[in-house]
Amino acid sequence: MDAREADYAHFVRTRTHALLRSAYLLTGDQHLAEDLVQEALARTHRAWLRLERPEHAEAYARKVMYHAQVSLWRRPKVAEVLPGEIESGDAGDAGSTEDVAEATVQRVALRRALLALTAKQRAVIVLRYFEDHTEAEAAQLLGVSVSTIKTQTARALDRLRTLVPDLRVLTSEQQR
Repeated sequence: MDAREADYAHFVRTRTHALLRSAYLLTGDQHLAEDLVQEALARTHRAWLRLERPEHAEAYARKVMYHAQVSLWRRPKVAEVLPGEIESGDAGDAGSTEDVAEATVQRVALRRALLALTAKQRAVIVLRYFEDHTEAEAAQLLGVSVSTIKTQTARALDRLRTLVPDLRVLTSEQQR
C-alpha cells in the first residue's frame, strides 16, 4: 500500500464516526446515515489523488454528504409512518433530568420532533447548530442562498417549538 492509500485508510479509520454522527442528524435514520457516509467515502476515495492535502479530506467528504442529501430532497417522496406516540408523562416531572426514564422520553420526543422537520430544515439545523457553521457557510455547503438558510432555520425552530414545547425548559436546565 502506497503512502496515499495509507493516508486514506487512516482518514477512514479516524473520521468515519464523526461523519456518521453528522449523517445521522441529516437523515434521522441510522441505516440511511450509513449509506450516506458510504457514498461520501467512496466519492472521496475516487477524488483522493486530486485532493491537494489529506487534511482537507473531511471537508470534502462532508460536502459530498450534504450534496448527496440535497439530491435526495429532489426525489419523489414516500410517506413514512412512525408507530405510536410516546407520551412525555406528567408535566410536573418535565424538569427532572436526573431520572433516566424521563431523560430518555425527552430524547425520544426531541428525535421525533427532528424527524418531523423537512429534510431541508433538518439539514440546516444540523449545519447551523450541531456543526456550528455560519449562515453563509451552510448556504455554500447546501448550494442555496443565505436567505433560504435563514428562512429554513426560522421555520425549523418554529416547528420544533411547536412540537416540543418543553424544549425551552430542557435548554435552560442543561445550562445550569
